Amino acid sequence: MELVYPPVVALCKTMFRALDLKIQVDGAEHIPPSGGAVLASNHSSYLDFIFCGLGALPAKRLVRFMAKKSVFDHKVSGPLMRGMRHIPVDRDAGAASFRQATQALKDGEIVGVFPEATISESFTVKELKSGAVRLARSAKVPLIPMAVWGPHRLWTKGREKDLTKRHVPVLIKIGQAIEIPKGVSPDALTATLKERLSDLLDAAQRAYPDKPSGPDDRWWLPAHLGGTAPLPQTAAV
Repeated sequence: MELVYPPVVALCKTMFRALDLKIQVDGAEHIPPSGGAVLASNHSSYLDFIFCGLGALPAKRLVRFMAKKSVFDHKVSGPLMRGMRHIPVDRDAGAASFRQATQALKDGEIVGVFPEATISESFTVKELKSGAVRLARSAKVPLIPMAVWGPHRLWTKGREKDLTKRHVPVLIKIGQAIEIPKGVSPDALTATLKERLSDLLDAAQRAYPDKPSGPDDRWWLPAHLGGTAPLPQTAAV
């Protein structure tokens, strides 16, 4: 039984309604109604996992996210993360995390992964780790790309969080599953995943209904769309 996850989802929905966040999910039909799948998303906000999880709700699925171990060690977030059966990632014991995630997939769970590993300060898709591809191949499950755009305006790296900001649009775009054929290297498949994520993110950014309110509000747009976010190569440094 899910004793923790549904109340947390209900609380989040109530908060988002109070803030009048304009949440739009496109492509939810690509999430399978049953069975395991890896959900791979871009990462531009500390809140991304919440909205990725919301993206799976139309399919009546709960997502088990892989998150750094320190989140599980926190006295407040730890019990919640364990109660929702998310998966801790200890960088000093990565094999154990991989095995746990693989078993969850084989047990029919959806596992959420942020293959960029850290937040992209350029608001473009960074170079990806190959873990998402290797998980999907190991468990023989679909690899589903997803892009989330908007939550970074509430809380992102290097900016003061503003969790009470109202009327912020959030676009969630989910793509078709990426085939994992035999004989194709994880690096080649990871390059395909990056291309799909970049396309979904670009579509979300260009469809986004809000515009900066002035020159000082252009920080949340990537440079190639006229924003003042650092270029990818600068952000990487």
